[in-house]
Amino acid sequence: MNFTHETLPQRVVFASHQAFQRLPEEVARLGRRPLVITTRAADVLPGATHHREVAMHVPIEVAERARKAADGHDVLVSVGGGSTTGLAKAVALTTGLPIVAVPTTFAGSEATNVWGLTENGRKTTGSDPRVLPRTVLYDAALTLTLPAELAAASGLNALAHCVDSMWAPRADPINLALALEGIRALRDGLRRPDLDGREQTVYGAHLAAVAFASAGSGLHHKICHVLGGMFNLPHAQTHATVLPYVMALNAPGVSARIAATLDGLRDEIGAPRALRDYGFRETDVPAAVEAILPVVPAGNPVPVTAENLTELLHRAWAGEELR
Repeated sequence: MNFTHETLPQRVVFASHQAFQRLPEEVARLGRRPLVITTRAADVLPGATHHREVAMHVPIEVAERARKAADGHDVLVSVGGGSTTGLAKAVALTTGLPIVAVPTTFAGSEATNVWGLTENGRKTTGSDPRVLPRTVLYDAALTLTLPAELAAASGLNALAHCVDSMWAPRADPINLALALEGIRALRDGLRRPDLDGREQTVYGAHLAAVAFASAGSGLHHKICHVLGGMFNLPHAQTHATVLPYVMALNAPGVSARIAATLDGLRDEIGAPRALRDYGFRETDVPAAVEAILPVVPAGNPVPVTAENLTELLHRAWAGEELR
């Protein structure tokens, strides 16, 4: 073996049905003047300022308003899905404020040091230690009210973190171990909409994000970041739709067992099937290919060309069967 692995420093608390009881003590570890970023109508931290303007892919103008709202505060609290966590990260990127994250989906952003901002239809991503939440408070009960379609899409987004981390630029045996356990937990959890199932799914999503944060972005994430930023496609649904087509392209790097797991899950949980269902047009394919090719990571199991990328996007647009 010859590799270098980095593990990100983070406090992780699992506490089903206890998130909002535990939240004040976790916030107090880091500050006294919290700004809560959330789209929830009710206040989640009594007495704290709440900022509720959140948008997909973190448009730069939304980030700038949140940064202004953070003036005078010494800790950020994000309660919501990936867009909410992403906005808190955008604030932390320029202010250095610590984040306490309370995820309500399986997005995984809370366990990574990756940030993203969208400006003029282009989504830029990067990594910075300032944006890694200092504390993550997982409460699987908060995911019980997710609509079935969103739970399926978000869960497959998490599974995409596992798969992509296997061939990403910094893939290593530790990431592989995390990814394989994450796939197992997600496979078992997504089939069960009860609390036990959701606890397994949250656990799997965390492992997936930890593996992804260490391994870096592979081809799948590069494709989806371009599609989301350029065409304002919903994050989880885009990842869930594109993943099987990337796996088909990268078949030499994917075991048959993992591919079968994904196929079975998609059928069983009613996963998203076609990008055209989310606003992507077939005429958008050439522009997407042009934007994706320059950011394809080195070391992908299969060489990526304009031709095979065009075919991949056409198939994902139509929702073609892979069998």
